[in-house]
Amino acid sequence: MWPLEEVFVGEGAAVGVAGVKVTLVAPGVLERVATTVTSRPVVAVGRQRVAALASLRDATFVLVLVDVADPGNLGTMIRTAEAAGVDAVVVCGGVDVFNPKCVRASAGSLFFVPIVRCPEATTALDALASFGLRCLGTSSVAPTIYDEVDLRERVAVVLGNEAHGLGADVLGAVDATVSIPIAGHSESLNVAGAAAVLCFEVARQRRTS
Repeated sequence: MWPLEEVFVGEGAAVGVAGVKVTLVAPGVLERVATTVTSRPVVAVGRQRVAALASLRDATFVLVLVDVADPGNLGTMIRTAEAAGVDAVVVCGGVDVFNPKCVRASAGSLFFVPIVRCPEATTALDALASFGLRCLGTSSVAPTIYDEVDLRERVAVVLGNEAHGLGADVLGAVDATVSIPIAGHSESLNVAGAAAVLCFEVARQRRTS
């Protein structure tokens, strides 16, 4: 559970949280402080909770997200990763993982999957490699297709920025790169779509092994 410091409720809402102060606010107050157009009559203040990179020493499946710029994409990928059974999501640069739009797009998954924040992607990849994970990058020009790789081993799947993908420094730090073949006219998938394909391919291979 994430620790809460205080809960604010609108008129008519019945909320009780053991050990947490609950404050009733006047009509219209929550609408002014909430970040959604149609907000629920409850707002809670909680402490941000992140995991340490060292805690992934025994992880077998990690998603690494590098310089993701759109909070909706970031939240969607966290939701996808949690659904596919990742041990953790490592966020390197890009938008703040606690951006309200990211939190909403994660549909609660942000509170159930460990999140690691590491400013430098190469630092994260070096650490994961030292823990024994194979770091697998993504590139639209990689000759190896994603389902041709054995993903049952300990693996870190690495995805990059929506417009630019992974930079040369990150591509130089991964063990291999894979691509997702595109049949239509699009050059590539949206990064959140690519994350879904890869994460559930890992889950499929491990389920059928």
